[in-house]
Amino acid sequence: MAGIYIHIPFCKQACYYCDFHFSTSMKKKDEMIDALIQEIHLRKDEITEPVETIYFGGGTPSVLSNKEIDQILESVFSLFDVVEYPEITLEANPDDLQIERIHQLAESKINRLSIGVQSFYDEDLQMMNRAHNADEAWNSLVEATKYFDNISIDLIYGIPNLSMNRWKANVQKALNLGINHISTYALTVEPKTALAKLVKMGKIPNPNDGEAHEHFLALVEMLENAGFVHYELSNFGKPNYFSKNNSAYWLGKKYVGIGPSAHSFNGTHRSWNIANNALYIQAIQKGTLPNEVEKLTVQDRYNEYVMTGLRTIWGVSLKRIETEFGTHYKDYLVKEASAFITKQQLVLENDVLKTTINGKFFCDGIASELFWVD
Repeated sequence: MAGIYIHIPFCKQACYYCDFHFSTSMKKKDEMIDALIQEIHLRKDEITEPVETIYFGGGTPSVLSNKEIDQILESVFSLFDVVEYPEITLEANPDDLQIERIHQLAESKINRLSIGVQSFYDEDLQMMNRAHNADEAWNSLVEATKYFDNISIDLIYGIPNLSMNRWKANVQKALNLGINHISTYALTVEPKTALAKLVKMGKIPNPNDGEAHEHFLALVEMLENAGFVHYELSNFGKPNYFSKNNSAYWLGKKYVGIGPSAHSFNGTHRSWNIANNALYIQAIQKGTLPNEVEKLTVQDRYNEYVMTGLRTIWGVSLKRIETEFGTHYKDYLVKEASAFITKQQLVLENDVLKTTINGKFFCDGIASELFWVD
């Protein structure tokens, strides 16, 4: 099985923390949609496996009309072998999800919404420069849950001045709405973002890692008690509601990324499109793919498997390490992991290395210590 990711590089306004590729100008939207469809045609032979997940990410895909979404999906369905019941996700912002729009989406091929709530409190939303307010977040979900069973929401923790009580209230509001999938992220100050500038100027406090860790532990406890499975560092889902798109990435399945800045993976090579709307459109109009391609070495593939595996409930299989990469890689991993096992941040069960609750929050850092470096 494989997946298709479609990057919609437009937003109404820039969130302070965001370092994804997007434009707040919609002037080239029509040209962009034509280019996306043309790229789909150019890459129709890259995947022979059945496509089980189609994901509209961004940016803010909900700025597209239903007609525009349908045009893109028609190209995908006509050119790829799409399974009978694919997961088709649209990332959406609450301010785009008025009642009429939700009704329209419910009648389209979209069968999963990923809604960028981030917080149910105005003070948090204003600090992050989100386009919606708390009422819009709540009301959009009340309406969306009437028509969509498969809904995910994003929440951000570690926000400066976010008390534990308010964070728990955020999570509880999601539970009260009956949401079946929740993605959560610690607020991170990325270089060249508005947030980085504001922190440097002293206008916003630097996020506190200790507070973020406490928020994370409270989150895990609340969601697991509510029947969620913590299947990946940032993702929690009820059984049968894991994101197929997310899981495909973490399990190393093939996917094609369409649109500016989109990444692709075919099992041996990784590629990424240029992160510039105008240059992307120009190249596609000429029939060329504006991307860079990297062939992954054995070392690259080992490091990626360790990183992705430790983030998930599936862990890192020593048998797979030995089979795919060799005994020396397995022996190296066991040796380097021993210190983290002693600290109870990792555990080795049935020849599978996994992070414990003590290590989960730090798993990216732990993984980097287990990388094979020449």
